[in-house]
Amino acid sequence: MHNEGYGRGGGRGRRATPLSDLDPAVTEVSRKVIGAAIEVHKALGPGYPVEIYKKALGIACRAEGVEPHFDEAFVVEYDGQDIGDVTVDMFAGEAFIVKLMAEHREIGVQERAELRAQLRAADLELGLIINFGERRLKDGLVRVLNPDKLNAGRSDDGEDGDYEDDDED
Repeated sequence: MHNEGYGRGGGRGRRATPLSDLDPAVTEVSRKVIGAAIEVHKALGPGYPVEIYKKALGIACRAEGVEPHFDEAFVVEYDGQDIGDVTVDMFAGEAFIVKLMAEHREIGVQERAELRAQLRAADLELGLIINFGERRLKDGLVRVLNPDKLNAGRSDDGEDGDYEDDDED
C-alpha cells in the first residue's frame, strides 16, 4: 500500500514513512486487505451499513488468505496496570488493525486519533481506515502509523530519526 493516492489531505510537508521501513509481512497483509476491500466496494458500492461491509470484507479477506478477527479487544495499560480495553473493528492476519466506516465524508482527526490509540494499546505499527461510504474507495483509504512503535524500532536498530504520522490533519 502506498500512502500517496489514499485518502485526502494529509502530509503538509511532513516526511512520509516509506513502506520499506515497515515490517514486510505487515505490508503484505495490508495489501491483501486493501485488495479485498476494493473487490467488496466494486461489488457493493457505497450506501450500505458498515455491518454489511464488515461481513463482505471478512469473506473477501479469507479468500485472500488473511484471517480477520472482528471486535477484538486489546488491554490499555497505565503505569503498568490494566485500566480497561479498546475494541477494534478488525484485527487482520495477526498483523494490523482496520477501522471500518460507511459514511460519505472525509476521514477526520477523530478517527485517526482513535486508531492511533488502538495501535498503541495493541503495540502495533500500522493501521488502516477503510471508508466504504465514498464513491471511490481510494478516497476512503487512510494509513495510520503508530509513531511510538516505529520510533522504538528505529532506536533498537541504533538509527536516529523520528517518525511522524504523515496522515494527521
